[in-house]
Amino acid sequence: MAIRDILSIPDKKLRLVSEPIKAFDGDLKALIEDMFETMYEAPGIGLAAIQIGVPLRVITMDLAKKDDPKEPQVFINAEVVWSSEDKSTYEEGCLSIPEYYEEVERPAAVTVRYLDRDGKPREVEATGLLATCLQHEIDHTNGVLFIDHISKLKRDRVMKKFTKAAKRDGHPHPAREKKANVV
Repeated sequence: MAIRDILSIPDKKLRLVSEPIKAFDGDLKALIEDMFETMYEAPGIGLAAIQIGVPLRVITMDLAKKDDPKEPQVFINAEVVWSSEDKSTYEEGCLSIPEYYEEVERPAAVTVRYLDRDGKPREVEATGLLATCLQHEIDHTNGVLFIDHISKLKRDRVMKKFTKAAKRDGHPHPAREKKANVV
């Protein structure tokens, strides 16, 4: 297991559309372990493989509260197959856009079809934080960032800030404490 570097905007790899997983082998198991280790260390509550530079449709997630036992979940080749017309708004953050949070409106409920870590087909009906996180992470596998769901003005500002920081020192952000749930 290894902690991997998390890509930050403006890295163009974050806009890649990830490929489906076809082989459920040792390489996939190692990737999942690395993703959990990286996600927990960050700290975050969700991570898509593309965020560590691997363009595969793998998502790790753990929505357990800080002092509760860990509840690791893996979603492979996940896709939203139904979403409600009702909307909910949640303040989102992203490990690839550190220290930036914004209200995002998404469907309040979704049904997601995916494969578990053993390749077995699964389906989950999600609401609340789980629905938001699944949509956020599935977006990552499609090359979409949460800032794509906010106004162009706000999106342009945050892109400019991170692009300028990356040019200045080669690192788009300093490591600092977590402010809120970061997916």
